[in-house]
Amino acid sequence: MLNNKEHLIPVALLAAASLLLSACGASRAPQEFEVVKEVPVERSVVELVDVMPAPAVTEGVMAGTDYPWYSEQRMIIWTGDVAMVVEDAGESLEEIETIARDLGGYVVDSSSWYQDEVLRARLTIRVAAGEFDAAMSRLKELAIKVERRNVSTQDVTEEYTDLDSRLRNLEATETELLELLTAVRQRTGKAEDVLAVHRELSSIRGQIEQVKGRMQYLSKMAAMATINIELVPDVLARPIIVAGWRPSGTLANALRSLVRTLQWVADAAIWTVFYLLPVLLVAAIPLLVLRLAWRRWKKRGEEVAPEAGDSTPSEGGS
Repeated sequence: MLNNKEHLIPVALLAAASLLLSACGASRAPQEFEVVKEVPVERSVVELVDVMPAPAVTEGVMAGTDYPWYSEQRMIIWTGDVAMVVEDAGESLEEIETIARDLGGYVVDSSSWYQDEVLRARLTIRVAAGEFDAAMSRLKELAIKVERRNVSTQDVTEEYTDLDSRLRNLEATETELLELLTAVRQRTGKAEDVLAVHRELSSIRGQIEQVKGRMQYLSKMAAMATINIELVPDVLARPIIVAGWRPSGTLANALRSLVRTLQWVADAAIWTVFYLLPVLLVAAIPLLVLRLAWRRWKKRGEEVAPEAGDSTPSEGGS
């Protein structure tokens, strides 16, 4: 009896120690144990994002000094399109490049070609968003005449805010997955579990890079305004008029006369094929029948005449 009690004492001590260790482990890492037991390793990224609370956007975050292109907490992308007549396209190109540099910008692309031995050009510049109006004014000073001027804006504030919230959610999900990956390695160590978490983590990191890239693109586009410029030399813009002669008017009249003539020919052909020919055909049928009947009657008359001539002498001889 005593021996049985002596054997029971170590067992009881071991059970108590196990309970204490499990209680300490639960107090040290309840979140890790809870994630391993309650969140399946195969849980999708969308579910993980949905269960996490969306972080609140700090008021005035877009009005900081890091984003000078915000106007009253709005992110605006400015785009201008200008076509203007200049004296010399080559000189105007150099002056526009200087304007872009003066206003904190640069030339995106530039192309030039000769038309009727006169240089024409087209280029795109980018300037600081706050200098957009100044750039348009200085371009107008270069022009003899502005043939086209369009200004368009795109408000991307809402898109940028949504991307910022999504980025925070994705980064929080990435942190959760890193903790989950550590817990899986420590507790189960199964290769399939580790790989499953690692796949989800790689997917989240890819989405984070994509969101960051889009946010960076919007930031750059809003920070710098874009202006598309077409330069037309004054020589090409002048109309060709000599002693009241307008080649364009003569050409237009000639084309109108040609069209009328072709229309008349086409109408005549249609009337001939679909009206005149059927009428002539219908009228020719009776005439053809009469002609055939007349020829047949004439042929019979010619056959009867010789027979009558032969019978007359025989009667005289008798």
